[in-house]
Amino acid sequence: MDLQGVKTLIIDFGGVLIDLDRQRCIDSFVELGFPDVESMLDMCHQHGFFLQHEKGLLSDEEFREEIRRRMPLAVTNAQIDEAWNRFLVGVPAYKLDFLLQLRSCYTVYLLSNTNGIHWQWALQNVFNYKGHRVEDFFDRIFLSFEMKMVKPDAEIFRRVIAETGLNPTETLLIDDAESNCRTARSLGIRTYMPQLHEDWRSIFKTEVVCG
Repeated sequence: MDLQGVKTLIIDFGGVLIDLDRQRCIDSFVELGFPDVESMLDMCHQHGFFLQHEKGLLSDEEFREEIRRRMPLAVTNAQIDEAWNRFLVGVPAYKLDFLLQLRSCYTVYLLSNTNGIHWQWALQNVFNYKGHRVEDFFDRIFLSFEMKMVKPDAEIFRRVIAETGLNPTETLLIDDAESNCRTARSLGIRTYMPQLHEDWRSIFKTEVVCG
């Protein structure tokens, strides 16, 4: 891939950095007594009140109450959070090391459709790495539940452009959802869509040599 002229990277979280296990999450909710959860969960885009949670239109506690309304038996916050966080597997260490390397060559932004429960898990279990904090891996962090908007809506990309002043033609989005990449391309942003579990470091070849 030709990266000539690229100065800024926008990197997705789920599926690009962190490995996901949708079925494990579904199975955990079913065990709690939520049998129709599968229709609301997707690898890239959620539905129903799960989407409202990602948009920040439902707080974490309101989200948990929506879960409880669908449960035949009482469940605790901890049980709900554990089932929901079973979606998240982890980030391979080599990707975290590579992010630090990328920051010596590029401006690196995180742009993720996520929610408060998942993000708190990530802060505790992913980015607490070799003494680093999440701020060490990215120049800016853009999260859907904080921005009250989600990908693939163009408005979320326009917000990132407006707040950072990035030049779209000098920007590469790395995202595993074709719909997100399509929207980004419509705004002039270059895109790369890695396959499941792909080691996408290879697209940089010998370009990451600064720092």
